[in-house]
Amino acid sequence: MIVAFFGHRNFVGTREHKGRIFSELGKFAADEIRLYFGGYGGFDAFAYSCCKEYKLRHKGISLIYVTPYITVEYQKNVLSQIKNGYDGIIYPEIERAPLKYAISYRNRWIAERADIIISAVDCCYGGAYQACAYAKRKGKRIINILSNIT
Repeated sequence: MIVAFFGHRNFVGTREHKGRIFSELGKFAADEIRLYFGGYGGFDAFAYSCCKEYKLRHKGISLIYVTPYITVEYQKNVLSQIKNGYDGIIYPEIERAPLKYAISYRNRWIAERADIIISAVDCCYGGAYQACAYAKRKGKRIINILSNIT
């Protein structure tokens, strides 16, 4: 099972949000759960922190960073610094995407592969909203820890 996370960059998590993420992860009766992260902004950092803690108490959890870029500079400056915090790094098949749109392409790639999306979206604009809207069009189950906007 693949669970992905989409949320706003200005998100500030609370104990209640953490409890909701733990509760939702606890509902998935899979032997192995791969958690996909984009690594940008407040929600991504919060979700990663929660999942890293959750993984300490549960077997079969993999934390996977899905990178939007594969340039040598990005590998040197970003991927080399974060690789120890994740169980794996995936570069999706988005080579033809213009660099300006790489994150959007990466988010669509994640949405297509995820079984479930856990989101923190409270408005109808921005990259997280667009990713959730795309996932919804693809028939994915979306759990918004803030509301039912998506």
